[in-house]
Amino acid sequence: MNILGFPRIGEKRELKKALESFWSKKTSEEELLKVAKSLRTLHWSYQKNFPFVVVNDFSLYDNMLDLSYMLGAIPKRFANLNGLELYFAMARGNGSNVACEMTKWFNTNYHFVVPELSKNDIYQVNAEKIANEYNEAKSLGYNPKISLIGLFTYLGLAKTNDDSDKEYIFPKLKAAYLELIKKLTTLGEEITIEFHEPIFVKGQNPFFSKIKEVYNAIAELGIRVIVSTYFEASNEATKILVETDIEGLGLDFIYGENNLTSLKLIADAGKKLYAGLIDGRNIWVANLDSKLNILDRISIIVPKDLIHISTSCSLLHVPFSKDSETKLDSEILSWLSFAKEKIGELELLESLFRHGITESNKDLYKQNQEVNATRKNSNKIHDIKVQQRTQSLQVTTRTKSFKERIKIQRQELGYPNLATTTIGSFPQTVELRTLRQKYKKGEIDTNTYENGIKDYIKDCIAFQEEVGLDVLVHGEPERNDMVEYFGEQMKGFVFSQNGWVQSYGSRCVKPPIIYGDTSRPNAMTVRWSSFAQSLSKKIVKGMLTGPVTILNWSFVRDDLPRHEVCKQLSLCIADEISDLQNAGIKIIQVDEAAFKEGYPLRKENIKEYETWALECFKISSSVAKPSTQIHTHMCYSEFNDIMKTIEAMDADVISIETARSGNELLKIFKQVGYANEVGPGVYDIHSPRIPSADEMYKQIKLLLEVLPKEQLWINPDCGLKTRKWEEVKPSLNNMINAVKKVRSEI
Repeated sequence: MNILGFPRIGEKRELKKALESFWSKKTSEEELLKVAKSLRTLHWSYQKNFPFVVVNDFSLYDNMLDLSYMLGAIPKRFANLNGLELYFAMARGNGSNVACEMTKWFNTNYHFVVPELSKNDIYQVNAEKIANEYNEAKSLGYNPKISLIGLFTYLGLAKTNDDSDKEYIFPKLKAAYLELIKKLTTLGEEITIEFHEPIFVKGQNPFFSKIKEVYNAIAELGIRVIVSTYFEASNEATKILVETDIEGLGLDFIYGENNLTSLKLIADAGKKLYAGLIDGRNIWVANLDSKLNILDRISIIVPKDLIHISTSCSLLHVPFSKDSETKLDSEILSWLSFAKEKIGELELLESLFRHGITESNKDLYKQNQEVNATRKNSNKIHDIKVQQRTQSLQVTTRTKSFKERIKIQRQELGYPNLATTTIGSFPQTVELRTLRQKYKKGEIDTNTYENGIKDYIKDCIAFQEEVGLDVLVHGEPERNDMVEYFGEQMKGFVFSQNGWVQSYGSRCVKPPIIYGDTSRPNAMTVRWSSFAQSLSKKIVKGMLTGPVTILNWSFVRDDLPRHEVCKQLSLCIADEISDLQNAGIKIIQVDEAAFKEGYPLRKENIKEYETWALECFKISSSVAKPSTQIHTHMCYSEFNDIMKTIEAMDADVISIETARSGNELLKIFKQVGYANEVGPGVYDIHSPRIPSADEMYKQIKLLLEVLPKEQLWINPDCGLKTRKWEEVKPSLNNMINAVKKVRSEI
């Protein structure tokens, strides 16, 4: 039995609270590390029946950042720092030094801190973190297995900050990486390391020729090596890895069914197979009969004693436990399996695979069969009206071209060049969260709650008018989360109480659970958008979350193809756009922050996803009148390979996160001749630092080197809900002053 990692944020978000308390200087480093140690101890206790417990899956912020820190791959701007001050500065910024970039971990909603490498780097390797955790586990009587990001994944996801060629950097980085491994050999005999190499599922890259030499060199150090890939199939890399001296390979059989074609190679090489059969990315109870069927297919080719049952990837991507879920419908709750429960599923599947049905496992096995049967036949899942509407759906486009629409919109809306706005949300203060919590608990009445929301919106509109923004937002005080808020008003969704999943650092999300056919019984946003618009003569944007993002940021039912679920969602958003514009809302933002992260990792699978994801966005937005301006927003993404799809989305304005990457990302829009309007983020909202007006002035000037003023909007990188007012107010004021200075010059 094997897992690739366990959620680290804590069942009650203990790590989040400890981090934020430490960052605000309310608690000491010692107190933070004490919380971290207690969490690791708890996580290992759940793995007590496993051959190994996982060490180094735990992180105070991010595992990629951990590896950069351990290798000494430190950007020069942080060279005068050390310890946790250095570590957190790389993640969050420090003074005038901007943080390292973040982007999505493959096609998940988890963000990692992007390594910055240079040909002039001088690596100083430090294995103290791993050594401490390894010895911690040993002292508790456990047999540790070290989890480590593989060299190829680390290098493949890194950026070079001085135009260095990665092939030039590779030898020196490889030497530092091997030095780190060598330091780990001093921890004891027969050290086992599981190297995470999800980059291999993307197919061949220039460094495939180095795989054999690197992993043979690691094995020569006396390490028992497991190389695990996940999220899709990795047949090309498997062909190479079976010829190395590694002990075993971990393959994902949930999202990489084609890995079955590599079984003979593994068997012929006599390698151990860590078969990823328990889903590390979704929360449905495993159908153990289905898993046993796959294991039967595998064991025909690979000897049974070489097969180890595993999770498909780290359990980082699912919530901690169902133990505290007391409000969910009991039937639906029985269909769910979080991280702690998945460990139980692994143990049961292992028992059934090795010993068949026995006295000790028969009751749990029967229970699993009954739960899966109940879910399949439940009348809570199916809505005939929704199914009929989806089946009769025709994909349409806007009634006029962008060139025609933008003339109408410019005349109707009257905004200036370099128009200023924000992405949508404003700070979710303690008072605001307390107000919502009291209302949900029934401690205050509806009138008190709504007056509190109205007061926040009034203050938010007043501040935006005072600071001089051109297009306003209502601040989203009524929304707990940009997906959860909508899911709560649709049929086919349920919500956990404590189903928190780490997004980055201390930022957690509680993904909605789509269990059945979805529909929108009533308007979801019209009331608050209309109220906000009544407070100002300036335009106030209506704010929606797009269907693809709702899908990609939810735990999605696995009994219906994802594209069918997304079509149902797109109709809900189309109905909302129609209601908003009929209520007089002239600009509507349909956020598709997670559009890119849903992309398959293998090129041959991308076209199918792009086709239906694009169709779903257009189903939603095509109901907009020519005079209704549709905005969309996309989070950290590499857009090089999806620009044609972005063009085909045909949003009137797209805002993107670029503050940590200068104007490099924007250059792609120029290269393809992108004609629609663009709002590149001019400051990073994921960092608490307040950028100066001069800093943003320079950023805007860089943007103008790429696109003309008529095409550009000026806005922060993303929504401001996670920031504090004392950070937001001066930052936006500086942004407006920077825009005024640029406008005066042009």
